[in-house]
Amino acid sequence: MRLSPADCALIKKKITSQVGAGVTVRLFGSRADDSLRGGDIDVFVELPDPVPSRLRLECALAADLEREFDGRRVDVVVAAPNLPDQPIHAIARRSGIAL
Repeated sequence: MRLSPADCALIKKKITSQVGAGVTVRLFGSRADDSLRGGDIDVFVELPDPVPSRLRLECALAADLEREFDGRRVDVVVAAPNLPDQPIHAIARRSGIAL
């Protein structure tokens, strides 16, 4: 994993403060692979409860995290019981590292 423990803790804390406990947060993509370099921060957020607006939540979480990381690009993917699974969800579940 190419993020410090403090960065991982910050991501988890920021997300749980907005969506509550019981959420699963995973780092996936290039930052989860030690053999790669550069890249944005890809975060998969799996919620136990339905969400009213996936896009609104993804944007709010990404903006909050980008501010914390001084503008470094953060992509957030949200899964919830009321949302259809997409191929990226399977990739994040399979290759993601739980924070």
